[in-house]
Amino acid sequence: MNLRSRLGTKDFYKMMLGIAVPMMIQNGLTNFVNLLDNLMIGRVGTNAISGIAIANQLVFIFFLLMFGATSGVGIFSAQFYGKGDVKGLRDTFRFKLIMNTVIACISIVVFAVLAPTLVSLFLEGEGSAEDAAETLAVGVSYLKIQLVSLVPIGVSYAYAGTLRDTGHTKVPMLASIAAIFVNLIGNAVLIYGLFGLPALGADGASIATVISRFVEMGVLIIYTGTHGSFHKFIIGAFADFRVPLYLCRKFVLKSLPLMANETLWALGMAVLNQSYSYRSLSAVAAVSIETTIFNVMSVAFIAMGEAGGIVVGQILGSGDVDKAKDHAIKMRDFTVFCAVVFGVFMLIISPFFPRFYNVTDEVRSLASTLIFITGLIMPVIAFTHASYFIIRAGGNTLITFIFDCGYTWFIVVPLAWILSRKTGVSVPVMMFTVQWAEIIKCIMGEVMVRSGIWAKNIVK
Repeated sequence: MNLRSRLGTKDFYKMMLGIAVPMMIQNGLTNFVNLLDNLMIGRVGTNAISGIAIANQLVFIFFLLMFGATSGVGIFSAQFYGKGDVKGLRDTFRFKLIMNTVIACISIVVFAVLAPTLVSLFLEGEGSAEDAAETLAVGVSYLKIQLVSLVPIGVSYAYAGTLRDTGHTKVPMLASIAAIFVNLIGNAVLIYGLFGLPALGADGASIATVISRFVEMGVLIIYTGTHGSFHKFIIGAFADFRVPLYLCRKFVLKSLPLMANETLWALGMAVLNQSYSYRSLSAVAAVSIETTIFNVMSVAFIAMGEAGGIVVGQILGSGDVDKAKDHAIKMRDFTVFCAVVFGVFMLIISPFFPRFYNVTDEVRSLASTLIFITGLIMPVIAFTHASYFIIRAGGNTLITFIFDCGYTWFIVVPLAWILSRKTGVSVPVMMFTVQWAEIIKCIMGEVMVRSGIWAKNIVK
């Protein structure tokens, strides 16, 4: 395929950006507010930022479990929409609501019982006992407050996921903006104790986040419920909660590998961060700073990857497999281009960004180095990210599982564990080695995408 054939038409990029830009705005604003949250907590001290970082790492596992569950059914949503099957789309929405609520309730019980044990796993590195105890207290308290928001998050995922699968990304964006505004104001008031309220520190940040989750859910429910003529799947969605058994079997068979993939991937990232923290407690704060700015800089390529998966899924649902394959390659190329631009910007700001935090010089220096390393690898991460959504769009979740989770647990986790326990290399060397192992995943993604084995219509 020559360069000209890999470039899309003006209409192609207009279509892609029409779906991706609202997602970029939503994710960008969310991550920007998370950055501000991080900075606010960073002014409180190193132990506060470390405790919240650990708690968020655990909540992240729940988010990805929810994402995997919703995405598995979402493959059907996109293809049902491309086929014009409103009833099928309605069944996917019902199934998402039921499944997400069950997952949220189970997660609440697990986190409520095991919070101290889970947070303690990240506090094995070098550092004083007093710092470890304070970090543990902050992390456990923050995590337990977050449990109130898990069911609203599940409901929001069902609504927002279905809207995105049909190409309507603006409404989830607006709901997220409303939640972000509430969260930002709540943080300022509750963390520092404005307007005569007590200064709650990390607990204040957690309470503000919980309130914002209810706001986001409310906006999605009200808007979708009052626009049934436009979003027809919501009409009669609550008349009963029956979903045809044959569809349930299909949903479960597609969802379970993705749920397992996202959960095991998140656990893999938790083990990876625990390996960094094994060197020292300073690494926990430094990785948190690096992750925060990476999340802001990666919104473009993440949104492009997700948008490409939606477009490819809809085309597969319409039955045009060749067009889906062509659009997949063009989408991936544009995703990598976005990552190159933001990766360069990340390199430029790496020496300056950590200065905004009230942390030790050691943490600042370490964070700067980690940001630089991640900026270098960003285009490679974008390539594998886009490949993941292409492979997933055709519904072959087993291949998706092998591509994503197999790489994480057979390469990343063992490599990080060996480097942290069996060698004396520094955290930057560990991160550089682990990140650049992503090249292996790139090769896997190229082979799988080029083979075309993923391009299937599953709603015939």
